[in-house]
Amino acid sequence: MKAWRVHMNGEPREVMRLEEIPDPEPGAGEVLVRVRAAAVNFPDALLCRGEYQIKPPFPFTPGVELCGEVLAVGEGTAEGDAPEPGSRVIAQPALPMGGFAERTLVTAASIREAPEALDDAEAAALHIGYQTGWFGLHRRARIQSGETLLVHAAAGGVGSAAVQLGKAAGARVIGVVGGKAKADAARELGCDVVVDRREDDIVAAVKEATGGRGADVIYDPVGGDAYAKSVKCVAFEGRIVVVGFASGAVPTPGLNHALIKNYSILGLHWGLYNTKDPAAVQSCHEELTALAAQGAVKPYISERLTLDGGAEAVQRVFDGITTGRVVIQP
Repeated sequence: MKAWRVHMNGEPREVMRLEEIPDPEPGAGEVLVRVRAAAVNFPDALLCRGEYQIKPPFPFTPGVELCGEVLAVGEGTAEGDAPEPGSRVIAQPALPMGGFAERTLVTAASIREAPEALDDAEAAALHIGYQTGWFGLHRRARIQSGETLLVHAAAGGVGSAAVQLGKAAGARVIGVVGGKAKADAARELGCDVVVDRREDDIVAAVKEATGGRGADVIYDPVGGDAYAKSVKCVAFEGRIVVVGFASGAVPTPGLNHALIKNYSILGLHWGLYNTKDPAAVQSCHEELTALAAQGAVKPYISERLTLDGGAEAVQRVFDGITTGRVVIQP
């Protein structure tokens, strides 16, 4: 079978190699799947660069979420965790064997039934980004209908999920983007107000859109200057959800500023819920499946590529020049 593999750290387009390798064999707690679609995520590039919190041994295959067809279940897998062969599922691969391959291994515990309302590419993109958005907005920020939600990188993979989930929760959504193409995508996603950081003053635009109050909830997967702008336009008793640092710059919060303005800074590492509260992850999946069935959420797939396009896709997502989700379909 064919699979993208990384033998050394570096830029994705330089270190990812499409190779012919033997089919993997599932062990206890693992499931062999045929990959129907694998969504490209920012962490895939960080894995290639050696900058992710998880560092799989070389050689490894990137790709951290997928939609696949169950082919075989490893011996010793608990009966309740064993899906039926032929099942269409979404799951997280068991690194170092990731999703950018024709077949791969996934952990039985990570398997969820793929939503019938979504095609393979959409189903693959529903998992990590939307779980992160749901936990960030509902579990951490406790967003309420009628509140104003500000989403940085609103046209990106993580941001686009937060936009749709915010609208589904009844929030008024302000999307911050960089460039006209991304502004158009943000409007298509449902943003009530779109702010182009390359042309507009973010703080002034948010205050104007909220009558001077500021945003009740701010969803920040960018860090750096985005966070610096956030603290200047967060509302009284507002909540800033720190999701990631796609800018490469980790901000240092001024706690004196949080004190005098009465706002909260909330960290969100969704992966921890898989071990700390797996039942909540399943409940979230059921909620997302219901929202998809209602048409309230639908991953915005901007590109559907064959396996050959994997390395360039990971590089472009890392470079921040894509909109929505890029998905590889072997």
